[in-house]
Amino acid sequence: MAEHPIQGLMGVTIDKIREMVDTSTIIGDPIHVDAATTIIPVSRVTFGFASGGSDVAPKSDKQMFGGGTGAGVSVTPVAFLVISGGNVRTVQLIEKVTAVD
Repeated sequence: MAEHPIQGLMGVTIDKIREMVDTSTIIGDPIHVDAATTIIPVSRVTFGFASGGSDVAPKSDKQMFGGGTGAGVSVTPVAFLVISGGNVRTVQLIEKVTAVD
């Protein structure tokens, strides 16, 4: 069975999301402030994508297909891990609003 054109569109979209969102996006690169202190940024990443298409009954030998995909990514800094003098503490950037946060 031949691959439907929408599968190709979805595959490209998902691959691009994978390129944008990886573990280094969530837990950032360590920042060495001095010999004893390191700060590591922590972010919340949300993403979504949609795709759709339609097959139009051909009046000729050409296959008629229309389709599209879209994606959105949001990266929000939420905290820093501060490692200093053998201790680790979390510095939150926003207060918890609900039990889910």
